[in-house]
Amino acid sequence: MDNSHPMIELTIDGQTVQAAPGSTILQAAHSIGIDIPVICYHEATTPNAVCRICTVEVTGQRTLLPACVAQVAPGMQVQTQSERARRSRKVILELLASTVDLAEAPEIQAQMADYQADPQRYDGTRREAGYFDDNPFYIRDYDKCILCWRCMQVCADDAQYVNALTLGGRGFDSHIATFYDQPMPDTSCVFCGQCLGVCPTGALKPKRQALMEQGQPEDVIWLATRPPRRKERKP
Repeated sequence: MDNSHPMIELTIDGQTVQAAPGSTILQAAHSIGIDIPVICYHEATTPNAVCRICTVEVTGQRTLLPACVAQVAPGMQVQTQSERARRSRKVILELLASTVDLAEAPEIQAQMADYQADPQRYDGTRREAGYFDDNPFYIRDYDKCILCWRCMQVCADDAQYVNALTLGGRGFDSHIATFYDQPMPDTSCVFCGQCLGVCPTGALKPKRQALMEQGQPEDVIWLATRPPRRKERKP
């Protein structure tokens, strides 16, 4: 945002708002208490407009605009809850539910209730991207992954600059992966846990939590989550 220039005046859902140049529609809406649903957007990551759940209708625009990246303009008239915007969000949620396990995605489940989305509307092929238990710190259940990119972003330039995660596959088979599909301990991962903190669906989960949910006894959990011993240095 640029605070050195005059504020931009626009209208959102009938309310007049002034926003700094470079502000997004999402930021302007939040400044006056208007909530626009998001999935891929996170305050700790760079907006990428992947999920399109935040699209809004702007007078004069042919297509819906993603509020997380679309910048405000003078005189802009925005509708966040128009029939067209709500229908778009409903379809996106229904398509997600047809292919991905959303059982541990409470925010998305709440959105489905808000938009009366039917999880059974589409008979889609379920994603089978794999379950990886290759380290003592966390598990990766990519059948629950919605490809929001949050984990990749915090692993890269938005936080850690480690780049242990990347995209694999193409089209429907796209998935989060490691380079050359290496086990996580063999990558550049430092096991900081930031990817777990931004995952919205439970695709990434602390291993201790996962084992507790499975009802494993404490001794089994302790052994499974014990960090590997460091090699002793030779004198």
